Amino acid sequence: MNTTLLAFILTTMAGLSTMIGTVIIFIKNKNYEKIILSSLAFAAGVMITVSVTDLVPEGIKLLRESLTGISLILISLLGILLGATISMIIDYYLPERPIANEKNSSLFKVGIISMIAIILHNIPEGIATFIATTSDTKLGLALFIAITMHNIPEGISISIPLYYSTGSKKTALLYTLVSALSEPFGALLAFLFLRKIMSDLVLGILFSIIAGIMLQISFCELLPTAKKYNNSKYLIIFFSVGVLFMLAKFII
Repeated sequence: MNTTLLAFILTTMAGLSTMIGTVIIFIKNKNYEKIILSSLAFAAGVMITVSVTDLVPEGIKLLRESLTGISLILISLLGILLGATISMIIDYYLPERPIANEKNSSLFKVGIISMIAIILHNIPEGIATFIATTSDTKLGLALFIAITMHNIPEGISISIPLYYSTGSKKTALLYTLVSALSEPFGALLAFLFLRKIMSDLVLGILFSIIAGIMLQISFCELLPTAKKYNNSKYLIIFFSVGVLFMLAKFII
């Protein structure tokens, strides 16, 4: 098979795996608060682990091609801080959606911010997977498996807050699909414009920024919203499951 076609197939499949996370909104359960809490805690565990074990190390690895010593650490830290700042600005200007249950009033904002962050995450992922696959098929397949693995809980982090804040499965599915399609969109950008000009330095900075965004969302949005449901046991259990789920790839 042509490597360019394979690259598009892999990035599209990896992106659409995000939709698997929406399955939970079709499961009927009267105790919806536990579903929300466990989903948010799980998503926070995934995002923090992805940032700490994937994005930051990969960003440093890419930056090392152009930078060394203090400048390498400084640029990486500045990228993380910039990402966190961007996320805080989005959080500040994005209004909450008023709903009947005051305890759930921030869920809509959580879903939208998660969607924006994951789109920003998926585009460079799509670029990286496309470039890797066209250069080395085995590397592209390895990236595809890793990305698919963490895209599923990312779908949860978008669909659950949006569904339970709006009561609309259609809204939750639509917003999650937009996020999913950003992965092949990144591949398309790489194919049309970026293959020859995208550098390790730029990708390294992007990964650091995305790590900052995801860490800010996890610590300032997902976990605080989960805590509102007053069940520390569930929060700790599902946060830990999210962390272990992402760490499992180092064992497999």
